[in-house]
Amino acid sequence: MTDEATTSDWDEECEVLVIGSGGGGLTGAYTAAALGLDTLVVEKTECYGGTTAYAGACLWLPGNPAQFRAGLEDSAELGRTYFRAVVGDSAPAETQDAYIDHAGPTVAFLEKDPRIRFEHRPFPDYFEAPGRFPLGRGVFPVEYPAADADDDLLRAVRPTAWEQRLGITGPQGPFTDGRALIARLLAALRATGRGQCLLRTALTRLVTGSDGAVLGAELSTADQGGALRVRAHAGVLLAAGGFEASHALRREWQGFHGADWTMGAPGGNTGDAILAGRAIGADTALLGESWWCPSVLFPDGSANFALGFRGGIFVTGDGRRFANESLAYDRMGRAMLEAGAGDAPDRPVWWVFDGRWGEEPPGIVVVPPDRKSHAGAGLWHTADTLAELAAATGIDAGGLAETVHVFNGYARDGVDADFHRGEDAYDTFFADGKGPNPALTPIEHGPFHAIRLVLGDLGTKGGLRTDPSARVLRVDGSVIQGLYAAGNSMASVAGPFYPGPGTPIGSAMVFGHLAARHMAGRSREAR
Repeated sequence: MTDEATTSDWDEECEVLVIGSGGGGLTGAYTAAALGLDTLVVEKTECYGGTTAYAGACLWLPGNPAQFRAGLEDSAELGRTYFRAVVGDSAPAETQDAYIDHAGPTVAFLEKDPRIRFEHRPFPDYFEAPGRFPLGRGVFPVEYPAADADDDLLRAVRPTAWEQRLGITGPQGPFTDGRALIARLLAALRATGRGQCLLRTALTRLVTGSDGAVLGAELSTADQGGALRVRAHAGVLLAAGGFEASHALRREWQGFHGADWTMGAPGGNTGDAILAGRAIGADTALLGESWWCPSVLFPDGSANFALGFRGGIFVTGDGRRFANESLAYDRMGRAMLEAGAGDAPDRPVWWVFDGRWGEEPPGIVVVPPDRKSHAGAGLWHTADTLAELAAATGIDAGGLAETVHVFNGYARDGVDADFHRGEDAYDTFFADGKGPNPALTPIEHGPFHAIRLVLGDLGTKGGLRTDPSARVLRVDGSVIQGLYAAGNSMASVAGPFYPGPGTPIGSAMVFGHLAARHMAGRSREAR
């Protein structure tokens, strides 16, 4: 909407306005403030951090200083070789190059502030392709001491997924994983003296001039009452997540009902930033795509991300397997989509395993399921025999018996002739089996268990189309001056692929950083 405004029409002015407080938004905000720009961050919910706060926060950033400190001989060229081999031409080559070439420099810039520190930990790349690091190239934020968080700003960091979803308060301790990244970026932003943050403040619309350039934004704020018009002299960065929580947009753009099954943080991720961009002529891409993952269905209808499966098999109602259960999670999610397995309530998938694992399922579930409540809801069945398990779940008994018999033979011989489980470095990263193939553990000791799985996601990945500087583009390819996007508000640089752990947050941080640098250049030119 065009809105030629005078200074008196604005309630507040800043140089950079950032919509959203996840890893991409706060990296952009810190970069802008560290470069001397007065920066305002607005967050729709009552907590800082978005879905980043839920994450393990591995960051796929090839050729960075934290890798070098760990003795890892990575580089932008090695990262580019691998990334291009996986992504191909599904995303613009120049945008891929911007991500790869600026990954290391982004980390170096951030680590100039002593409050921001990263470390390398093993976690394999997800595809067998040239340039792959079998033990991974990811870096993680270093834990942030709780003693440094005794203030109102850092107390507002979003709780962990299991605390928030189960409605409990966990033990006091250091900020870890995604929460450590958010706490460190907030602390560094505040220390610049040029950053301001507002909670419970949502984007209503973007304000443009007669030439189509973005001048600022109109916001809705609960704490200041009503509308707030903010002039952003250098630009607006949209980093407010995707649309995974919007039933309407998922139906329209993905034909998928699973808004209840997302791991996206509550209260946001409803497509506000994407819709605001489209309202002023921005182009979009990849709207049908998400960062998919298998998820454990919960009694309240939500679902929680699961990975690192050490045992068991996934079967559909006919009792048959449909994929390698040790695939990286997005690859497994896509296998579920292709097989029509777990992507709708009437297409169940069951995770079947035996009693050798005790009371705990053989894998990592971000919010651990409670056996009693899941059993009461018909989502976790236990039986002394496979036939009884099949009867309880509705799985075809003959199909299940045959599948388990064949699988146990594969475990004995060490070769999965159907789906090649255990032949890839990622397959064996979590595996701890004792047979010839550690990813293949037989299913033979009762009691037998079946847990209901569905197709979940870590967020949508389609959004506003951007150039290598994160500037938002129109349908004709021209730049909307003053408007930038990063994270899941931006069409992913990885196209429909998930090349390695930390691609979503890592790329969000790089493009947040590049957006801020470009805005700093605009500010210098204006002065």
